[in-house]
Amino acid sequence: MRTPLLLADFIHIRVCKPKCEKLLTLPGGYDINGKQIIRSMTWTPDPGMTKRQVEKELERQKVLFEEKVRAGQVVDGTTRLSDYAERWFREYVSVHLKPTTQENYRILWKRVAPALGHLRMDKIRPHHLNAFYLNLMEDGIRDDVMYQCDDFKAITKAAGKTAAELTKETGLGIRTLYSLNAGNAVKPDTAEKLSAALGLPLSALFRPTRDKQALTHCSVNHYHKFLSSMFRTAVKQGVMAENPCAHVDAPSAGEEEPAYLDENDAAKLIEALDAAPMKYRVMIFLLLDTGMRRGELLGLEWKDIDFDRCTITIRRNSVYLPGQGVITQTPKTRRSARTVKVPQDCIDMLRQYRTHQLQERLKLGDQWEEHDRLFTTWNGRPLHPSSVTGWFTKFARAAELPEGVTIHSLRHTNATLLIAAGVNVRTVSARLGHAHTSTTMDIYSHAIQSADAAASDAIGSVVHRKKKRKA
Repeated sequence: MRTPLLLADFIHIRVCKPKCEKLLTLPGGYDINGKQIIRSMTWTPDPGMTKRQVEKELERQKVLFEEKVRAGQVVDGTTRLSDYAERWFREYVSVHLKPTTQENYRILWKRVAPALGHLRMDKIRPHHLNAFYLNLMEDGIRDDVMYQCDDFKAITKAAGKTAAELTKETGLGIRTLYSLNAGNAVKPDTAEKLSAALGLPLSALFRPTRDKQALTHCSVNHYHKFLSSMFRTAVKQGVMAENPCAHVDAPSAGEEEPAYLDENDAAKLIEALDAAPMKYRVMIFLLLDTGMRRGELLGLEWKDIDFDRCTITIRRNSVYLPGQGVITQTPKTRRSARTVKVPQDCIDMLRQYRTHQLQERLKLGDQWEEHDRLFTTWNGRPLHPSSVTGWFTKFARAAELPEGVTIHSLRHTNATLLIAAGVNVRTVSARLGHAHTSTTMDIYSHAIQSADAAASDAIGSVVHRKKKRKA
C-alpha cells in the first residue's frame, strides 16, 4: 500500500515499498471542464543509495520534472492516442524521419486512428494490439470503394494526354498509370485527380468496385513497427511506462526467398541488353555490378565516379513523393553511404555513356536543364524512379526472364552471385550498404547455405580423395 507524503505545495511522493519507487505529481493547469490536470512521473532509487542520497536525488528529480512540465515536455498518460499522435507527427516524425517514411507513417495512421485512437495512452495493452492485428488479417478488412477503368490507355490517347503530362498535372506516380493500363483499380482520390486532368466526369471514366482482400502478414507487420516506433517515443517522454508492442508477437513478415537471376538467366539478360537504349543498358549493368538500390542509382552524379580508381561513391537517394515530385534525400541508413569498387569494363562503359550524354546536351542547347545526374529525362531533369521500373518490367517480359523478377531483383542477383563466388558475407553486406551484417545473412540465407554445401563438397573431394589414395 502506498502512503502519500507531502513534500511541498505541489509535489507529492508515494512510496511503493517493494520497489521503493517515488511517484512525483505536479499540477499541470486545468482542462476545458475546469478539472485540474495532474502530471506525474515515477523515479526509482538505485538499490545501494542511502536515505540521505535518496532525499538529495529526489530534490534534484523534482526540479527537473517541474522544468519539463513548465516547458510542455511532459504529456499526461491520460492523453488519447489520437491526440498524442498529432503531437508525435509534428514534433518527432516531421523532424527526425525522412520524407518517404513520413508519408508511409501517415498512410498507416489512417487505419490505426479509428481502431485505437480513442484509447488512453496509459490504458493501451497488448490485447488491444493483438485484436487490431487480427482484424487487419480478416477477409473484408480492405472493403474499400475503388475505381476501375476498362481501357484507360485508349481514353488517355483519345484525350491527347501522355503519361508524363498526367503525372505532372496530377502529382501521381507513373506506376499508378501503368497499374491502370493493366486494369487494376485505384482509390477515389486518385480517380478524381485523373478525371479532372482528363476533363471527363468520374462516372464516364471509372466504375466503382470493392477490394475485399485481407492484408498480408507483411503489411500487418508494417503496422506493428509503426506503432512500436510511436510507443517507443512515448516511453522516452514519460507518457507510457513501457512499450506494449514489446509484449506482442506480431505477424511474421515472411521469409520468402528473394527473386534473383541465376547465372543462365543473368546471361540471357545481358544478351538482351544489346538492343536496349544506352541509358537503360548502363543502368542495368551498374545494378548488376554494384547491387545498389534503385533510388541510389538515380541519385548518382558524375562527381561520384572516380574513373582513375574504378570506384563509385553512393551519397544520396532519389525518390518520388506525391505533391513534391522527385526529391533527393540521404541514403537509407548510415552504412548505405559507401564507396564500392567496380570492374574496369564498367568504368569504360561509363566513359562512353558520359560522351553520349554530353552530345545530347549539345543538341538541346538551352533546353537542357543543368543537373549533374547520370540518369535524366530527355532534357536533363532527374529521372522519375517509376519510369525505370516500368521500362524494366516490359524489358524483362520481352526477354522472357523468370516471372516475378523486378528491378530490385538485380540487387539480389548481385549479392547471390557474390556469395556463390565465395565472397565473405561481411564484404557483401558492406557493398550492399546494409545496416547490419545479420540483415544480409537473413535475406541471403539460401545463398549462404548453397555456398556452404559447395564448400563441403570441395573440401570433401580433396580430403577424402587423399584418404582413398592412402588406402
